[in-house]
Amino acid sequence: MRSDSVKVGDAQAPHRSLFNALGFTEEERKRPLIGIVTSYNEIVPGHMNLDKIAEAVKLGVAMAGGTPVLFPAIAVCDGIAMGHIGMKYSLVTRDLIADSTECMAMAHGFDGLVCIPNCDKNVPGLLMAAARVNIPTVFVSGGPMLAGHVKGCKRSLSSMFEAVGTYAAGNMTKEELTEFEEKVCPTCGSCSGMVPLPLSPIPIASVRQFMELAVYIPEQDPHVGQTFSSNSVSSSLVMLPAA
Repeated sequence: MRSDSVKVGDAQAPHRSLFNALGFTEEERKRPLIGIVTSYNEIVPGHMNLDKIAEAVKLGVAMAGGTPVLFPAIAVCDGIAMGHIGMKYSLVTRDLIADSTECMAMAHGFDGLVCIPNCDKNVPGLLMAAARVNIPTVFVSGGPMLAGHVKGCKRSLSSMFEAVGTYAAGNMTKEELTEFEEKVCPTCGSCSGMVPLPLSPIPIASVRQFMELAVYIPEQDPHVGQTFSSNSVSSSLVMLPAA
């Protein structure tokens, strides 16, 4: 295993002492080390529930015979960054995410990765990292936001941008604009709009890099944790080829 470079041999005694500091048992050290990178935070709607998915994935990894190791990736909300100086800071995070994830995977000798992004630059950033480190990797998407409803019709973040233009053109009242603002994004999850990055897990799932089921389950679904801690993640890890 790749992780033997940090676990096995007399020269690795200091490494094992640090694993002891983390509370790892001897049995856990003998198993493959599986890094779980999640872009959970409390500023990106698509990422604010990823901590729950990560905990479920940890159980799935353990069920598959691995030792899960959780670490973070940064994330910027493109929607909130839009229209001010924050726009200059979104794209560069793709490379920061790729670089930092590569650093973590290589520095600690992980045998495999489970990446848990959802939207914006985290999806391409983690894909870039996975390609660089070239170890077995599974992607689990956080899932989409539920649709909003305004006057009985389904609406999304795309509808919100259209409403701003309609209001600016004088064809919508301030009260109607406020109703859109309050109703188009009713839950956490990747933004429900026809824009590239929230949709990117779908074509990627078609080439089996993303767990297909994860792409379509809304992030707010009460059964999402059960899904990712059961056979889905454990089976995916078992079927991955050796690096």
